[in-house]
Amino acid sequence: MKKFLICLTALLSFSMASYAAIGIYEFETLEQEQQFKDLSHTLRCPKCQNNTIGDSNAPLAQDLRQRVYEMTMAGKTEEEIVDFMIARYGNFVTYKPPLTLATSILWFGPIAILVFGFGLIVVKSRKSKVAVAETEKWDSEKEARLKALLDEENNGDKQ
Repeated sequence: MKKFLICLTALLSFSMASYAAIGIYEFETLEQEQQFKDLSHTLRCPKCQNNTIGDSNAPLAQDLRQRVYEMTMAGKTEEEIVDFMIARYGNFVTYKPPLTLATSILWFGPIAILVFGFGLIVVKSRKSKVAVAETEKWDSEKEARLKALLDEENNGDKQ
């Protein structure tokens, strides 16, 4: 019985390895192979969102790898393949999206908010200093009242 369980475990482990098979692609030139590797590591999987199509095992990533392979074998350049993927899946498919009006808000929005916020803080603090200085002008009447209060307090301590 023990031998049977060991054999069953070994068979199951070998069968699971067959599901994890990695696609093997054959190329005519080293340039094509390098282009495929570069694109596999620069294009993002639309389904996984944080993996490249080379790292992802999602069916969509496998389809994209196959499409990149076919286009590479057809003699397309990297730019043509990336343009095709952007046309089909949008700028999200690249890790380095181009600077457009929509993406400029993402790039420059936080900086603008920080500059505006610090500017607002500086303006408000300057206004409050001026307001405090204007309301608390010291004159001889206030000085006399202060002396009277201090004298009263000091006389109360002695009694």
